[in-house]
Amino acid sequence: MSPAATAAATSFAAAAATAAPTAPSRGCVRLPFRGGPGAPRRAVASMAVSTPRSAAAASFLERRESERALHFVKYQGLGNDFIMVDNRDSSEPKVTPEEAAKLCDRNFGIGADGVIFVMPGTNGADYTMRIFNSDGSEPEMCGNGVRCFARFIAELENLQGTHSFTIHTGAGLFIPEIQSDGQVKVDMGEPILSGPDIPTKLLATKNKAVVQAELEVEGLTWHVTCVSMGNPHCVTFGAKDLKALQVDDLKLSEIGPKFEHHQMFPARTNTEFVQVLSRSHLKMRVWERGAGATLACGTGACAVVVAAVLEGGAERKCVVDLPGGPLEIEWREDDNHVYMTGPAEAVFYGSVVH
Repeated sequence: MSPAATAAATSFAAAAATAAPTAPSRGCVRLPFRGGPGAPRRAVASMAVSTPRSAAAASFLERRESERALHFVKYQGLGNDFIMVDNRDSSEPKVTPEEAAKLCDRNFGIGADGVIFVMPGTNGADYTMRIFNSDGSEPEMCGNGVRCFARFIAELENLQGTHSFTIHTGAGLFIPEIQSDGQVKVDMGEPILSGPDIPTKLLATKNKAVVQAELEVEGLTWHVTCVSMGNPHCVTFGAKDLKALQVDDLKLSEIGPKFEHHQMFPARTNTEFVQVLSRSHLKMRVWERGAGATLACGTGACAVVVAAVLEGGAERKCVVDLPGGPLEIEWREDDNHVYMTGPAEAVFYGSVVH
């Protein structure tokens, strides 16, 4: 059992609805691990506590669980992991940003890059998605999170086969489609290239877009292209005085925050460091605004392909390798929309007293 699953289990909260009933003299938490459609069946992890509890203690724990338990499903998309909460009965998140930050703590909480809430649809959308980052901040949206959101909806609604939804986010409307192989394809909309709308204070260099602009960071002059996919991104393929960027050699925890909090980005920024393997194959590492180094960033992968095309270094359809695995990204010329295709998987089910 992973440390995160153990943390959830030891909360003495009820497990998923599918968990076996608890015997009177034993406490048992079952956390079923399930993958996407067609995935091999995996073992059910369980923890049994043999020490008998008094009736008073049992009554106290049951009351505490029923009053304060937050039921969740942990999902991941290429290692970018989220605590998914069914919030369809309210337009207000069930936890505060401060509580979300505690839940995301990998040592003292469940552990995640963010908490995502499935809420009632607004403005004609089927559902509304809100997310709190691991630092408690609220981004406009999240690409990997949207894929996890779609798979979570399919589970909540017991949907089989191919389905699509309209999801309202802080960055507008998104349409994910669950495909027959379990992958999720998302219409991410049109990239935003106007500097003030991203936002960045860097001046436009090419057709009102910020392409290969110079940015001073830690004594180096980096060439950056800025893109918004509903949230701000700063994409760099290297610095002026460096040879071809080798992303595996970067000290991301040192350089990432310098970009995120740079004065040229009034709303902070996500930063992608990119290595070009071929015109249809890119490799990236990401420092996410509000979450730090993560294994994957869907909007970041989209921004990387847009930036590569603007700089003339890639085709419009690419495979983007992230630390957690590959995403397929296409920036279509006919409608100017960016399409992202990748996996999303349930990791475990649980409840936590918060």
